[in-house]
Amino acid sequence: MSRSLPGFSAPAASFDQPFEMMEACHDRVQRSLDLLERIVRHIDENGHDAQSRSAVQDVLRYFNMAAPHHHEDEERHVFPLLEHSPDARLRQAVATLKADHVRMAELWAALRPRLQAWLAPDAPALTDEDRALVRRFTGIYATHIPLEETLAYPAAQALLEPQPLAEMGAEMAARRKSK
Repeated sequence: MSRSLPGFSAPAASFDQPFEMMEACHDRVQRSLDLLERIVRHIDENGHDAQSRSAVQDVLRYFNMAAPHHHEDEERHVFPLLEHSPDARLRQAVATLKADHVRMAELWAALRPRLQAWLAPDAPALTDEDRALVRRFTGIYATHIPLEETLAYPAAQALLEPQPLAEMGAEMAARRKSK
């Protein structure tokens, strides 16, 4: 677990380019998911320790704070552009992505208290149920992110003129400042 922490060395993206910002967020999501998997391996091999607790705090921070903003960005700005598309693939993609967001929230609600328990100095050993929950949580992203990046984002971006695109980025930035 000596690798760098997620979300701190990503290429710079700005709200002036909201789709690039959302893709950069996907990079941070993936790094956080990779870190979560490394945490499980570390705890299995070494038990809970200061290093695992620090990494757990990073995962909690990311999925408690940044991930909800990202999902809201998509649900406010990407999905509405596509959900009534004449292209059935886009409508199905939006339905799938929305369902994924619901499932991700449910899985995170189940996983978060377990991770919080892992912060305790006397945290219990991992269970098979813990490992399975981590696999389900990380696994849902394996199809979700590619669907957004290869289908939803390009289709939505093609529909936006420069002014609405700028307004989208401004709204995304303002919402983060107000919370």
